Amino acid sequence: MPPLPITVAIIGAGPLGRRLAFHAARAGLRVTLEDVMPTNLRHAEEALRQQLGPEAMPLVSFAATVEDAVRLADLAIDCVPDELESKLEIFCLLDRMAPPRTVFATPTTNLSIADLASCTYRAGQCIGIAIQAEFLSPINSSAQQPIRIPIRVTSKTTPEAQALVVDFWERLGYQPAVEFDAAEAQLR
Repeated sequence: MPPLPITVAIIGAGPLGRRLAFHAARAGLRVTLEDVMPTNLRHAEEALRQQLGPEAMPLVSFAATVEDAVRLADLAIDCVPDELESKLEIFCLLDRMAPPRTVFATPTTNLSIADLASCTYRAGQCIGIAIQAEFLSPINSSAQQPIRIPIRVTSKTTPEAQALVVDFWERLGYQPAVEFDAAEAQLR
């Protein structure tokens, strides 16, 4: 059975957001890239047009608002700064604007996904991603082993949300490794 199609909203068109959009489109996924700064979005569009070429570029769209970006998203990935206030603000926006089925994934090395998820009405659909610096370099298809991407889940994470995020990273050529959120584990 072929994998289900995934529509991805990427919030933030900085270096990480652009790299994610590039790899997702190259993997054949539909991507909507959003940024509050019009110049960031314009620069991202120019860069992606050059990098992707005419065959993959039709998979990428651009949105000026979070609401437009997440309207059809199965997966929303925020690429905002890894600071509590920024993450809480984006999680609240996503929670209000995304369809109920949408899974939230957030790159963070400092924050507890359990804490962030508890601020939403869909704690079971919130997942942390511990993206390391090597993610920003291009994927080396000739590498012996794919780069490992830690996926942080909680006791509330649904199996469907976990499977969607794992599938996303596998399609991009990475090796997702599911881990339990450290902050929640300390409470047990």
